[in-house]
Parts: sequence; C-alpha cells; structure tokens
Amino acid sequence: MTRFAVRAALACLSTVAAAAVLAAPASATAPSAASAPGASAATTALAARALNPQTLADLDTSMRGEAFANASYTFYAAQADREHLPVTAQTYRRTASVELNEHFREEAALAGVVGSDASNLRAAIAGETYETTTMYPTFAREAAQDGDLNAAALFTEIGHDEAAHLARFQAALQVVETGRGRIPAPPPVDAVQVPAGGPQVHSARTLANLDTAMHGEALAHARYTLYGEHATADGRPALGRLFQGTGQVELREHFAGEAVLYGLVGTTHQNLVKTIAGETYEATVMYPTFARRADAVGDHQAARLFRHNAADEAGHARAFQRLLDNPR
Repeated sequence: MTRFAVRAALACLSTVAAAAVLAAPASATAPSAASAPGASAATTALAARALNPQTLADLDTSMRGEAFANASYTFYAAQADREHLPVTAQTYRRTASVELNEHFREEAALAGVVGSDASNLRAAIAGETYETTTMYPTFAREAAQDGDLNAAALFTEIGHDEAAHLARFQAALQVVETGRGRIPAPPPVDAVQVPAGGPQVHSARTLANLDTAMHGEALAHARYTLYGEHATADGRPALGRLFQGTGQVELREHFAGEAVLYGLVGTTHQNLVKTIAGETYEATVMYPTFARRADAVGDHQAARLFRHNAADEAGHARAFQRLLDNPR
C-alpha cells in the first residue's frame, strides 16, 4: 500500500496502486521512527506537528519509497548471487541497508513515527485489521473475478496470516497495558525465493493490486523493524522479537510471494537498468523538489535531509551504473 508514485513506472509502483493506498488508513501503511528507541509518544507527536503538512507528506512519500527499495534490493541481491555476480550482490545489500537504516530511519525520525510501545502496537493493529478485513479480501475477490486464481489464493492466504498477526499484536497490547500475561512468540517465517521471471498473472487489475500489496508489506517490514528496536530498548525484548519476527514474515514470505507473481525480479542486467532509473529520479527530481518545498516553508532540517539523501541516491546510481557497464 503506498502513495509512493515516484519509483512508479521506474520500479514497479503503479499510480493505481498509489491511489489505492491513499484511500487506506495511514496506520495501515507506514511507521515512523521519529524517535530513537525510548522516545515518548508525546515527543514524536510534537516532532510531527512542528512540520508543515506538505513536508510531512513528502517525508511519507520518501519513506515509502525507501522501504520498497530496501525490500526490492534484497531480492535483486539474491538474483545477482544466482548469476555469480558477488560485487553486484554486495552492492545491492549494502544499498538496501542504507535505504532502511539511514534514509528511512532518519526520515521517520523527523516525521515522528515511532511512539510508545502501546501506540506502536495500536498502529500495527490498525494496519493488520485493514489488511485482514478489507484489502486482502478485496484483492482476492477481484483476482478470482479476473481469472488469476493463483493470486486469489495467495491474497487469501496472506489475509489469514495477517489475521494471526493481528491476534498476536492484540494479545501483546493487553500485556503492555495491564502488565499481566506473556507477549506471544513471533510467527515462523516460511521464506519464499524470488527468481527472475515475468508476471504470472494476466489482469492489469491484479498486477496493480500486487503492486499495492508489495508496497504495504515492504512498509510493514520497515515499520516493524523500528518498532522492534524501540521495544527492545524500552526493556521489552519479547515484544521486540514479536515485531522483528513479524517484519521478517512480511518481507521474506508475503512481499516475496507477491513479487514472484508480479515478476518483480528480472535478470541482473534488467534489475540494474530499473534501479539506475529509480535512483537517478530520486537524486535529480524527487529529493531536490522535496528540499525546495521544505526550505520554502521553513522546514530547513527536513530540507537538509532531503538534499543529503539526494546526494546518496546519486552515488548509488553511479555505483550501479559501473556494475551495469562492468558486470561482476
């Protein structure tokens, strides 16, 4: 689920998908790490309120893009491994880490996304509820109508998984609020491999829904990573494991399964071409635009971060271009 219409055609985010996410509850899509672990919900709320609404919207867009890049590059790296291109695989993994652990984290900090453990659980519950009761059932029904029975089955299966995640988070919230009981164990991860290949569905609507779902799963993985770190730092390691483990399911099982049907991963040559286009767009258009807008409304810290990230993305584009020119 995403409003991110930037990596759009460049990195498989359709405008149809973006529109679908805009209609979804914000809590069903994005986390914030406005705070370092341990910051209070009041602190994160104040951080968000201090920013202009346009700056917050631009931070939201960029966070969604960074989360999707992190997830995609994880599987592009695995494809490079299969093609015996170790330098390319290493570059993808290193860049994926930057997108999540620097760009997403710093943007989330400014946006004020991570709050108390209880508020983080409520946000997770809202998102899982939306996916369980609305998004995945709708996608499954539409895929069946369009004859994409493989996608219908996958959407149904993931919807059931999200219901189980919802139950775990609800139980964890009760423990946090009452101080009684035990935090549930994280769900097991049934990892899915994502080899190179084209789409395995026929309907444009199914492809758009897969795109929306992939962006939602990537964002959930990023959110839960930060929520888990916060919980662990606040003295709740079991809750940290629940968030982190659930995030791994979202990435390595749900996102991956949807990526297979979507045909997200191509050959490494194809992946590099797509990656360079996306990184170049962010470096030359998206982040500079966001920086100018932030400066214009006095959000100079956000503007500095946007410019810093633009420079990083330009460096990423150059590194990937070298690998495209000299595969290794």
